[in-house]
Amino acid sequence: MKLTTIAVMIALMLMGEMVSLDKLNAHKSLAAARFVPAAARNQPAPEFDLQGLDGKSYHVGGARDKPLIINFWASWCGPCHEEAPDLKRMYEAYKDELDIYAVNVTKGDRLQDVQGFVKQYGLTFPVLLDSKGLTAERYRLQVVPTSFLINKEGVLVDVIHVLPAKALEAKIRLLLDKDQKPPL
Repeated sequence: MKLTTIAVMIALMLMGEMVSLDKLNAHKSLAAARFVPAAARNQPAPEFDLQGLDGKSYHVGGARDKPLIINFWASWCGPCHEEAPDLKRMYEAYKDELDIYAVNVTKGDRLQDVQGFVKQYGLTFPVLLDSKGLTAERYRLQVVPTSFLINKEGVLVDVIHVLPAKALEAKIRLLLDKDQKPPL
């Protein structure tokens, strides 16, 4: 009889803990539902100013001369190593029509590793340093690599992760309006 009473008490305590956790999670979900992410498709891309490895300052926000790909990455990220050669090829092919900014999430990376990565892949597009992680926060970055495609009007039109080279090029061509179908 004592074992049954102890088992019932333990079960009641566990149920109480589960109800408490459920209420906490419901509160978090409600707060998240009210939050509007900074980086939302078809909305202006969040503004930022960052310094590049080249010592120059780069600004994003508002209308631009060319569409832009912002690629968030880190030197320790395996998929970032996979996509680096494709990004380099795309930049070389489209650099007159498209900007690419590689934003290193420097808060979780070492500068010497960043420099080694850039040298290893011979990256010629600007590499920006998000040393405090604030830009990654503004873009609600979940994982690296993540790329944000921004049109000339400064509007975020797509968010992508590692893609095969042909799929990446197709996204770039759409961004550049090269593959748009004529209106009927």
